[in-house]
Amino acid sequence: MGAVNWTDVAFVFPGQGSQHVGMGKEIYDSSVAAQRIFVEAEQVLGLDLRRLCFEGPEDELTDTVNAQPAILTASIACLEAFREKCASLGISPQPHFVAGHSLGEYSALVAADALRFQDAVALVRERGRLMKEAGDMFPGGMAAVMGLDNTSLQQACDQASSHGAVVIANYNSPGQTVISGENAALGEAIRLASAAGARRAVRLAVSIAAHSPLMRHASDQFAKAVLSCEIAEARPPLVANVSANPITGAEEIKTELIDQLCSAVRWEQSVAQMVERGTTLFLEIGPGQVLSGLVKRITKEARASNISDVKSLEETLSLFA
Repeated sequence: MGAVNWTDVAFVFPGQGSQHVGMGKEIYDSSVAAQRIFVEAEQVLGLDLRRLCFEGPEDELTDTVNAQPAILTASIACLEAFREKCASLGISPQPHFVAGHSLGEYSALVAADALRFQDAVALVRERGRLMKEAGDMFPGGMAAVMGLDNTSLQQACDQASSHGAVVIANYNSPGQTVISGENAALGEAIRLASAAGARRAVRLAVSIAAHSPLMRHASDQFAKAVLSCEIAEARPPLVANVSANPITGAEEIKTELIDQLCSAVRWEQSVAQMVERGTTLFLEIGPGQVLSGLVKRITKEARASNISDVKSLEETLSLFA
C-alpha cells in the first residue's frame, strides 16, 4: 500500500469521557511543541494542568469543569507534537475535514485555525462550568443503549416523555446510542428500550443530562461567551455535530457551538458524510481510542489510526512515508 493522500484524511478529536490520569505525559516529555501547549493552557486557566493530567487525582480530573480543558489541552498537545514531527520530515499535514465528538469540536476548530487555542481553552472551561451548574439546577443523567435501532429508541423516548424530558443525545454507531434527560423519564426510557429488545440499556456514571433540553440554561448563558469570541473561517471544513454537514463560516460555527449543548451528537452520520466525500483514513488525535472504535463499527470503507502517545504518533507517521 502506498502513502496516504492528505485529501483522503480527516482529523477527529475525542470528547469528555476519554480523560485518564497520565494522559499527555509521554507526548509532553518528547515534544517542545506539546510543552508549549500545556504551559499556555496553564497561563490562561491559572490551573496546574500538568499535575492534574499527569498525576490526578482521578476524581478531580473527571470533574466536568476540569475534564473539558484537560482533554482539549491533551488533544492539541498531541496535534502539535504530530505537526512538529511532520515538519522535521518535510511533511505538511493538511486534512480534508476535521470533526470532534461534542467537546472535541473545540479541538477540531483549533486544528482548522478557526479558533485560537487560548480562546478555546477558556471557552471550554466556561462550558464545563455552565454544564455543571445546569446539572445542579436541572438534575438528570444519561444512559447507553446497545442493540436497538434508532426508530425504536426514539419511540421509547417519546413514550417516556410523559415522565419528563428524555431524548437521544449521541448517535455513536449502529446499535450504540446514548439517551439523556430527567431521571424519571430516563428510567422509563431504559425500561421501554429493554422491552423493545435492546441488548443492553444502562445508566452512565454522570449526573448531567448533556445534549438534552436540560442544558438550555447552559446554552443560553454560554451564547454570550461564544458570540464575544473571535472565530475565523474553518480551513478545512468542520463536520458539525448538530447537522453532520461540513461548515466553514464563523457565524455557522458560533451557532453550532451554542446549539450543540442541547442537540444530539450525530457522530454516526458525520462519519458517513466524510466517507461519502472521500475520507478513507480517520486520525483520532487525543487521549483514548473511542472514536477509532466507533469508526470501525460505522464503516468498512475507511480505517482509523490514533495519536495519543509517542508510539502511536510514529505508527501514524509511517502511513505517510
